[in-house]
Amino acid sequence: MWLESVVEPGDVLLDRGMGINTYAGLTSNSDLEQVVREGSFAIPGWPASGASGFMLADEVDMWAGAGADDWSGLYPGEGEICSPASAACGFTVLQSLADSAPPGTMLYTNYGKGVTFWHSDADAARFVNEFQDVLSADNYWFTDPFICGPSEGGAVLNGGQPLPAEDCRRARNYGWTVDRVRSLVEPEGSKPVWALVEVGHPFQEESGGSIDGPEIRAAVWSSIINGARGIVYFNHSFGGRCTTQHVLREPCGDAVRPWVEKTNRQITALAPVLNSPFVDGFATSHQEVDIAAKLSDGTFHLLVASTGDGPQRVAIDLACGGSRTAVVDGEGRSIPVRDGVLVDEFDDANSVHLYTLLGGGTCGLDNRS
Repeated sequence: MWLESVVEPGDVLLDRGMGINTYAGLTSNSDLEQVVREGSFAIPGWPASGASGFMLADEVDMWAGAGADDWSGLYPGEGEICSPASAACGFTVLQSLADSAPPGTMLYTNYGKGVTFWHSDADAARFVNEFQDVLSADNYWFTDPFICGPSEGGAVLNGGQPLPAEDCRRARNYGWTVDRVRSLVEPEGSKPVWALVEVGHPFQEESGGSIDGPEIRAAVWSSIINGARGIVYFNHSFGGRCTTQHVLREPCGDAVRPWVEKTNRQITALAPVLNSPFVDGFATSHQEVDIAAKLSDGTFHLLVASTGDGPQRVAIDLACGGSRTAVVDGEGRSIPVRDGVLVDEFDDANSVHLYTLLGGGTCGLDNRS
């Protein structure tokens, strides 16, 4: 959970019941001892004994800019941030905060539209590589009222023109955000990238709307398929039918909570698979899907998410192996794999299927490949 508090007895157990075990940016009024005692993890923005990390900043790439000028020590809303006022000091902010962190602490930063849309690759890469051990970026494709504009989503996905809603409000774009940040990491794969997914109505404007359960699930799996190593839920609603800082704990989240719980249970059950190596090139398709192949304990697994619009019949070609059966995890069904081809139906843009491939061997690969 993002910027959540633990102030009441039972808060941690309530969240753990939804499959959430980590607080990214735990609020300063929280009971960290309760977090640790009840088996969860906290990454506060303040030095604390028992914490699992230290959060440097949120969206500093946006509010301080890409530069190394002097920082006043102030934050947005407190006065002039950089000196001179027209300067950019985001690099200075992060270095100063990193220097203040307890020695040996895992450092975490969340970035925003500067790294994903606005800054040059060189400046974005400096943010990504110099200051923290783990990072994320928050692009709320389903609900942000501005993200389809020509300087944001349109800049990277439509040649600087406004991005049509049918191409913008898509789960696949959460995977794009993860892929964008991962592409900046040097050496490749050397820093874990997490994904942020909203669970409510994170903007005051009505035009962005609220996310629903199938969209949450699809955004999470698109992120994982594209290499996200953690999922952070933005648990705040600043507009919509009800405003709250605790969507998943309160009635505001009744409609989406079951989807979050089910998704988290599936992630936890598949943790050994998700933490196993990717097998690039093992599974391909000419249809509109994202595919990640994993090899875990001698068994191949496929994570497949629709990137198309409507229903589609998808054929997935497997690179090697004989007869197989594809067990569709969590759906109570299996599909025969004939002549190295798995064929399945994807109902809409939010469709995700997770397959365990039984039989057929490992194609000469093992978990060290």
